[in-house]
Amino acid sequence: MPNQIPIETGNYYHIYNHSNGKENIFFKDENYRYFLQKFKEYISPITDTFGYCLMPNHFHFLVRFKEDLEIFNWLKEQGKIPDESLTLTALKALSANNNNPLNLHISKQFSRFFSGYAMAINKQEGRMGNLFIRQFKRKKITSEKQLCDTLIYIHNNPVHHGFTENAALWKHSSYNSILCTSPTILLRDEVITWFEDRENFIFCHNKYADVLIDE
Repeated sequence: MPNQIPIETGNYYHIYNHSNGKENIFFKDENYRYFLQKFKEYISPITDTFGYCLMPNHFHFLVRFKEDLEIFNWLKEQGKIPDESLTLTALKALSANNNNPLNLHISKQFSRFFSGYAMAINKQEGRMGNLFIRQFKRKKITSEKQLCDTLIYIHNNPVHHGFTENAALWKHSSYNSILCTSPTILLRDEVITWFEDRENFIFCHNKYADVLIDE
């Protein structure tokens, strides 16, 4: 199952999750914006982000987890590793079974991200309980073709679900952000190189709009 795959830092992942049950997770336009703000606060410091799509009851992100040392240094700066004398090597030496101890911190960042957003929505909607499925899902990406296919799938998700006829018309995805020049957390230049240029990015999203991937 995707949610059982351990995270390997320095690698690309398709991350996705949906609501707990049949509820929505986004109710107003401002909810989509707030969700991205929380993502930027909690997840951007430990990942490079290449794409996303937010749907009424689920979401998708395409990210690359940063290397161990960069994540470790950020965690120390934030006081999440309180022992200032502790090094990354020493931290890893304390870990049992050769597991990467940073995985626990990465999971905690996602937990803070989801719980922070859920608390705001519960207050807004007068609801209680979990908003998301408890364990977010992820799938490791191992080739440039898989990167392209996954991004095309993510951007065309609203088309697959009947919300729009074209990926460019859905305002809660990274499709148009990649093509514009306004400030963004996205590594848009790197994305365009996957498709060679902007024109082919658009062409592939239209031609292969029906591409499906195994979630």
